[in-house]
Amino acid sequence: MNSIKEKQNKAFELLKGKFGYTNKMQSPKVKKVVVGTGIGSIKDKKKVELIADRLMKITGQKPATKGSKKSIAAFKVREGDPVGYQVTLRGQRMYDFLDRLVNIALPRTRDFRGVSSKAIDDMGNYTLGMKEHTIFAETTDEDLKDVFGMGITIVTSSNNKEETHAFLEILGFPFKKEDKKK
Repeated sequence: MNSIKEKQNKAFELLKGKFGYTNKMQSPKVKKVVVGTGIGSIKDKKKVELIADRLMKITGQKPATKGSKKSIAAFKVREGDPVGYQVTLRGQRMYDFLDRLVNIALPRTRDFRGVSSKAIDDMGNYTLGMKEHTIFAETTDEDLKDVFGMGITIVTSSNNKEETHAFLEILGFPFKKEDKKK
């Protein structure tokens, strides 16, 4: 099985004809992966710590606490209250996480038919939403009542949607069939 890093290094050879690259530095690369989750209005300290612990197990890195930017009385939230966790992965941890995401976690998703290519933005980044964290093998399936979702953003060096789509296909992302026809 080729790793994501090896596939990224071969991307220049595979994409130079399609996009007219003349230099290896022009081919897209993964810059960073940002994994974030919200804790919402959970006031129970044990559940909040459980979410942070599971996110740390999934990513291999301690998450940073994100505080509220504004006070909202209707939601009983004050400025600075913790509202979520975020992890920014770079280097080897990023490649390890992407390998596990593409080869283990996504195929474990219930009724999985591929990921949508509509989530690629104009800047060349791809954002993927997960409804359940339990698709990752690092988490224990004992406590299914404490399931949380997360957002995964893959930041690439490409400048448009077409380059990013072709690059992510080389990395092994399983896009939906109907998205390829459009």
